[in-house]
Amino acid sequence: MTTLNLTGELERLIYDITLRSPELHHIIPEKLLVCVSSGRTTRGGSLAKIHPLRFAGGERSVKARRGRRSVLCTMPSITHRGEEMLYVIYFLVPRFLELSFREKLITIFHELYHISPACDGDIRRFPGRNYAHGSSTKAYNLLMGQLVDRYLAAIPDPSALDFLEGNLAVLRSRHSAIVARRLQAPRISITPA
Repeated sequence: MTTLNLTGELERLIYDITLRSPELHHIIPEKLLVCVSSGRTTRGGSLAKIHPLRFAGGERSVKARRGRRSVLCTMPSITHRGEEMLYVIYFLVPRFLELSFREKLITIFHELYHISPACDGDIRRFPGRNYAHGSSTKAYNLLMGQLVDRYLAAIPDPSALDFLEGNLAVLRSRHSAIVARRLQAPRISITPA
């Protein structure tokens, strides 16, 4: 039995997705740090989350008001393999692994679609109050399902999808160990301006 590198497999799949999905061609996979985080095993709640490492327009710092005073908010710098990262994507385990094959792919596409079309460290922004998902999270997720269908119709590399088959118990039965990258969530530093 072999060891499953979960983050390595997710990175390989993300590379294949960005290669075959025109709506995600703007993404530079080398600028994404893929990690796992522990999630509750109960239903409900997040399955994955993305942390952009820049503000609007790719800015590292912005001035903001905190009460009466002005502060400078600065995004952290995260480097991996000599590259400065623009995004950290977390998959919450075991909840993510308990999804069906299709739901796992929809979750991956959901997080990738949040990446700004400029791939500058900011998120894709929709008009209105819900700038992260647009006017309807349901419509956003329906679009993700359509993107998944197009991706699967493009005959992706089947070996890139193998780890999505089955839940955590199935993966544990196939592998001697499951390893993954963990990283504490990045925090914005706030200093007086």
